[in-house]
Amino acid sequence: MSSYYIGLSLLSNMGRNSASPREILHTEGRRVLSLLDGRPEGELEKIMAKDPSGRPFFTDRQLLADFSISHSGNMVAVSFVNRGQTQGNNLPFVDLRTGCDIELVKPRVNARGIAEEFFTEPEVGYIFAHGEGPDSENSYSIERFFQIWTLKECFLKLRGYSVFDMAKAPSFIGADGALRLEFPGPLTFRVFSLSSSAERYVLASAVEGPLQPSVLWFSPPLALRNMAAIKAETSPDDTVMAKM
Repeated sequence: MSSYYIGLSLLSNMGRNSASPREILHTEGRRVLSLLDGRPEGELEKIMAKDPSGRPFFTDRQLLADFSISHSGNMVAVSFVNRGQTQGNNLPFVDLRTGCDIELVKPRVNARGIAEEFFTEPEVGYIFAHGEGPDSENSYSIERFFQIWTLKECFLKLRGYSVFDMAKAPSFIGADGALRLEFPGPLTFRVFSLSSSAERYVLASAVEGPLQPSVLWFSPPLALRNMAAIKAETSPDDTVMAKM
């Protein structure tokens, strides 16, 4: 039986720590991953490596688990999927991947230029059709901008691409102007909005197959709203090679 989790942690006292915010968030991401996996961090470190693209993975080929870690602002997100143990060494190795991305929602300098360079025309229309602010030329929906950005990022992370491969990500807006995925492959995406009185985040997570995530908090939770569930149909011509 496969299990699919999204672990979340909000750090509120990073300014009191002597380490850099990036180091603190990195350490917290590994802590959350170890809690999701159920093994101490030291044991996980022994079976973790990176493939040639820089994507981290577990080297234990009997584990059949995958993970993705993202952080932004004061928030850490970890997606973790586990298909369980194999029944014997002679069974073929079946890969199962996940990817996640979380972003602090804040205005972006040159948002239109970023969108027009990296997003599809329907995605640009989706973002700028509902502007926020008095300047209709430059106003846009900040939340919609980050919906598209996080969806593309978690796809890239799942596939082992970098942000420089943004053109390889599919479009997430259909002909009707709504969030939709027209892409061959057994993928399921979820988009969430997380908010407090002080800040707001957009989180996207992707997994191979029709799995739905269980969201687990490892800190006091923020208000969480499920914004969209997007599925791609299975295509035998579109497969992901097993990680080596």
